Amino acid sequence: MKKTVSHFFHLSVRKCSRKGLVHMRIPTRQECYYIMYKMKMMDHIVAHSLQVCRVAMFLASSLKSDLNPDLVQAAALLHDITKTRSIETHENHAQTGKQLLISLGYPEVGDIVGQHVLLDEYFASDSPTEADVVNYADKRVVHDKVATLAQRIDYIMERYGIEPKRREYIRMLWEKTKTLEEHLFRFCSFSPADMENLLGPDNCSADFSEYSRVNKTVAVGTG
Repeated sequence: MKKTVSHFFHLSVRKCSRKGLVHMRIPTRQECYYIMYKMKMMDHIVAHSLQVCRVAMFLASSLKSDLNPDLVQAAALLHDITKTRSIETHENHAQTGKQLLISLGYPEVGDIVGQHVLLDEYFASDSPTEADVVNYADKRVVHDKVATLAQRIDYIMERYGIEPKRREYIRMLWEKTKTLEEHLFRFCSFSPADMENLLGPDNCSADFSEYSRVNKTVAVGTG
């Protein structure tokens, strides 16, 4: 029997947040891959998302903070879920990504995706949050490579800083992200400069192969 997209999403299990007894639905890694595939995410955006996830998971495991790794993983993988179509529509992909995930029954994941460009509130908690980690991880990746914060901001300024108002917004993001970086690494045993070496060189080619394999299997099974 051919499975619909909605049928697939309803297979998600309910997971309990480590921060309490609040139940939330979080898609597994394979389910995230399926959502990315169904949204026709461009390969280079898939590669970027895989690298952001690698950085976010490494940082989350290194911080002296009680974070939900499943929530970090899903939000990092799906942070650019509507980026491909936004190239044509010029929509705010952070906000439409949030709304898409809420409509699929993942409001907590959607909330973080909606904050991956600009946090709703900086230092909303004394300790780092999942939203902090995903927001910062995205700022440490240029294309599919780990980069310094300065390299990422230079790339954003070169690509998107066409108008003075836009450059001013990017500079504001830079200042906020620098402050976020200082906050995050107070809970870490290493410095921001150490992170690239600790992560090691990896373009996530193995993860991309797994992404392709999972979705090839799904395509065959639903064809």
